[in-house]
Amino acid sequence: MRLWIKDPLAVLATGAERGVVVADGRIVELVGKGQTVSVKADHIFDASRHVVIPGLVNTHHHFFQTLTRAHPAAINKELFPWLKALYPIWARNVKPEAFRQATRLALTELLMSGCTCASDHHYLYPAGLEDAMDIQAEEAERVGVRMTLTRGSMNLSEKDGGLPPDTVVQDEDTILADCERVIARFHDRREGAMLKVALAPCAPFTVTKRLMVDSAGLAERHDCRLHTHLGETRDENEYCLEHFGCRPVDYLEECGWLTDRVWLAHGIHFNDDEVRRLGRHKVGVCHCPTSNMVLASGQCRTKELEAAGSPVGLGVDGSASNDNSNLIEGVRHALMINRLTYDAASVTHFDAFRWATEGSARLLGRDDIGTIAVGKQADLAFYTLDELRFSGAGDPLAALVLCGAHTADRVMVKGEWRVEHGHPVGIDVAKLRAEHGAAAKAFLAAL
Repeated sequence: MRLWIKDPLAVLATGAERGVVVADGRIVELVGKGQTVSVKADHIFDASRHVVIPGLVNTHHHFFQTLTRAHPAAINKELFPWLKALYPIWARNVKPEAFRQATRLALTELLMSGCTCASDHHYLYPAGLEDAMDIQAEEAERVGVRMTLTRGSMNLSEKDGGLPPDTVVQDEDTILADCERVIARFHDRREGAMLKVALAPCAPFTVTKRLMVDSAGLAERHDCRLHTHLGETRDENEYCLEHFGCRPVDYLEECGWLTDRVWLAHGIHFNDDEVRRLGRHKVGVCHCPTSNMVLASGQCRTKELEAAGSPVGLGVDGSASNDNSNLIEGVRHALMINRLTYDAASVTHFDAFRWATEGSARLLGRDDIGTIAVGKQADLAFYTLDELRFSGAGDPLAALVLCGAHTADRVMVKGEWRVEHGHPVGIDVAKLRAEHGAAAKAFLAAL
C-alpha cells in the first residue's frame, strides 16, 4: 500500500517539498515542489500541520537508570563520586521486573520524543539479571522501535582496583559466552533490521585489558559493532595513566580498538593528536550534551572530530545523569553547548539534526536509516508547531530546535505508525508511569 505523506509544513530533505511516499516499510518517492506523485497513492496523510524529519537515532543510554533519576544520594556530583554513590543502590535493586519497567519506560520516552532507533549500553549484571538482553529485545518489539542491543560488561570490581561493587560484575568467560549467545539469537545483519547487537565493555576503569581485546576479536568474527565509554572525564585520563602508563586513546589502540567498527561515548578529553588518530581510523563518537553538562564532564570537540574523519552522533546518556530520555531535547542542548564551545554562525540547527540522525546511524553501522531519501527505511518523526512556544516562529525546522520541541505528534517506524496524536500506540502511559514509579520506590528506600 502506497501512503503519500502530503504537503508537510516543512521537511528535512531536499526535493520533498510536497511530501514523501512510503510503501512496504521504505521511502519509495520524494515529491518535489510543483509535482504530484508518479503513481496514485492508496492513502494520503495530510501533513500540512507537521514538520517532518528523519526518525532520531539514540546511540548511548542506560535504561536501568530511569529508576534513580534525581536520586538524593547522587545529585550535584561529578562522574566518579556519582558512580560511587549509585553503584551500591543499583547492585541491590536492579532486578528483572524493575529492569523491564525501566526499559519499557525509557523506550517509550524516546519514541515519544521522535526517536525510532535506540542503543542502550547495559553493563550491570547482578545475580538474576543474566537475561537482560532478552528482556530488552522483548520490550523493543513491544514498543515498536529499532534497537541495537549493546551487550555491556564489567569484570573489574572494587577488589581488583575498579569502581563497581563485586556483586555486579561477571567473569570474562561468562561475559564472552553470553555475547556469543546474544549475537546468535538477535544480531540481524540485513537491511531494515529491527534488532542488531554490539559488544560494549563498560570503561577502562571497569574492565580488564584482556576483555577489551577478546571483545574486539569476537566483534570481528561476527561482524558487529564495538562500544565503550572513553575520554569522558579528566579522572579517567588520570586512571589510565596510573594503571596503564598511557592515555585512553593509546590504551584503545593497544587493545585493537582503533577501527571503524567502534563508537565511543562522550569523547571529551582528547588532545589534537588523539582527535587526528581517531578520525584517521574513522572511530565514531557519541556526543552526550545533556549528561556532560549535568555532570560537568566537559565539552565534546565535535567540529574537530568531524573534520578529522570521525562520525559524530548523539545520545541522551543515562537517565540518572540526564535525567530523562528525550532526544529532541538533546538536539537543542547539542546546538546550545556547541555554540558556546565554538560560535553561533558555524554551528547550526542542521548540524544538530545531522548528529541525531545520519551521524548516529553511521555510529551504529547503518546506512538504511537516518535520512529521508528514496530506498531508506520509512522511519519518520512528525512535530506540530501548535504550542505557545512556537508562536511567531518563521523557520519551522529551526523552530523545532530553537523553540524547544519536546514531543512528537506522530512517529513512524518501518512504515508503521508508532505514535499517533502524541500517544504511543498500544501503550497505556498512565499505567506505565504508575508501575515504573512503584518499582523506583525501592531505590529511594535504599538510602
